[in-house]
Amino acid sequence: MKHICILLLIVFSVNATAQNKTIPRDTTFTFHSAYNKIKNVYPVAQIVTENLPDGVVEHRDLVYATLKDTPYGDRDLHMDLFRPEGSKKLPALILIHGGGWSSGDKSMEIPLAQQIAARGYVTITVEYQLSPEALYPAAVHNIKAALRWTRAHATEYDIDPEKIAISGSSAGGQLAALIGLTPGVEKFEGNQGYNKDSTTVQAIIVVDGSMNFLAPLSLNKPRNRNSADVIWLNGFYHEKPQVWKEASPIFYAGKNAPPMLFLNSGFPRFHSGQDELIGILNQHSIYNEVHTFPVKVHPFWLFYPWFEPTVELMSNFLDRTLKK
Repeated sequence: MKHICILLLIVFSVNATAQNKTIPRDTTFTFHSAYNKIKNVYPVAQIVTENLPDGVVEHRDLVYATLKDTPYGDRDLHMDLFRPEGSKKLPALILIHGGGWSSGDKSMEIPLAQQIAARGYVTITVEYQLSPEALYPAAVHNIKAALRWTRAHATEYDIDPEKIAISGSSAGGQLAALIGLTPGVEKFEGNQGYNKDSTTVQAIIVVDGSMNFLAPLSLNKPRNRNSADVIWLNGFYHEKPQVWKEASPIFYAGKNAPPMLFLNSGFPRFHSGQDELIGILNQHSIYNEVHTFPVKVHPFWLFYPWFEPTVELMSNFLDRTLKK
């Protein structure tokens, strides 16, 4: 009996240690760190802040999945949901933040989510596991679970489950395209809840995100062990070529791809592989749009004067594809 009690005490202590362990955070990408990089070249730039429009209601930090027995205990994943007042069934847009798969957080997409919600959409900003906590494909599994949660709760939040779009900025754009182009692909689905619901989307928005890790603009850029993609994919291309290809959205584009919108900065390397992907969409007569902001500001959507035209372009595209 004494030995059993000691064993139970050891097990409890291990679990308690895991549950008290702090999730590692990379705080290098924030509104202010991005602003400090551009303020001298673009003094007109101003940081966008949250501003809940009249007639829009919000639901903060909804838990869409709980990951059991992680190194940090049971891990809740959260989302923020915004929608116009009323009970009318509306299309939805899921928004994925950027930060090199290692930094940033869902709050960085809230200004976009709030303003697009005011234009007649349910908008959802999603937390996902970043590379200091979990490497590829954990983030893909997380966001697929968020997409299934959205369909499973469509009645509760008056969402049209047949009209769901996904968007992402920078690394979030790569994730949005990969998720949007791989409905039902088993290696990406994960098992984090609501597995009977579909991960099909009806439109994809990519904001300055890479579509092909193997494209010359991406593959040939200087790297070291601390490069964001090397960390997230757990190795250089020459070490894990199949993983780098597997994580590239372009290789899943085909006749069943949904309409796509691409919003670009003046840095071509951030949208590597996009021209080839558009060629595939055009080959199959799939509707797509491309708009470029001719400024050397990668996270342009975080700042005025580029924020408002970003909202307009995204909303207009959604109107054309989800409200037709």
